[in-house]
Amino acid sequence: MNILMLALAFNCGLPLRALAQDAPVAAESLEYTLAPGDRIRISVFGEDGLTGDYVITSGGNLSFPLVGNLAASNKTVEELQTALKTALADGYLKDPRVTIQVVAFRPFYILGEVARPGDYPVSTGLTIAQAVSQAGGYSYRANTRKIFIKRANEAAERLIDVRKGGPIIVRAGDTIRIAERHF
Repeated sequence: MNILMLALAFNCGLPLRALAQDAPVAAESLEYTLAPGDRIRISVFGEDGLTGDYVITSGGNLSFPLVGNLAASNKTVEELQTALKTALADGYLKDPRVTIQVVAFRPFYILGEVARPGDYPVSTGLTIAQAVSQAGGYSYRANTRKIFIKRANEAAERLIDVRKGGPIIVRAGDTIRIAERHF
C-alpha cells in the first residue's frame, strides 16, 4: 500500500513530505539518547575525584577529567558508559568500573491551546495526553484531534492525527503545539 502511495505521489508530482503528515511517531525507539543540556551523574568506583555530576556541553560532548572531550550527543547512557570506560582504560585506570545515570532530562515544550504553556520535565513513556495534562489540559478553543509535534532532531513540525494509531510518546526536547480548532 505504501509503495502504491509513493508511486502515485511521484507520478502526480506531489511532494513526498505531504504524505508524511500523519506518519506515526509512536513506533520510534523509546531508548533515551543524550543531548546538550542533559545533566548526568558519573560514578567511577574507587576514584572519588572523578565521581560527580556533569553536563553535556552545547557541542554535544562530555568534558571529563583525564580523557578530555567525549562525544555524547545521540548516544544512549550505556553507549557513553562503554566509551568512557574504554577511554579511562586507555592508559589512565586499570579495569575502570563506570556507571552513568541521567540526573536531569531536557524538558519538552508545549504551546498553543493549553491552560499553561511552557516547558515541563519529561519522563520515560510520557504520552501526548499526559503532556497536555501536565500543561493544565486543553483550552476551550483547542483542536483535540490534531496536534503538531517537532522532534528535537527534526527541522520541521509534523501534523499528527491523535485518533489514528496508538499513544504518541513525547521525548526530551520535543515541541508540541496545540492548534485552535476551526468551527
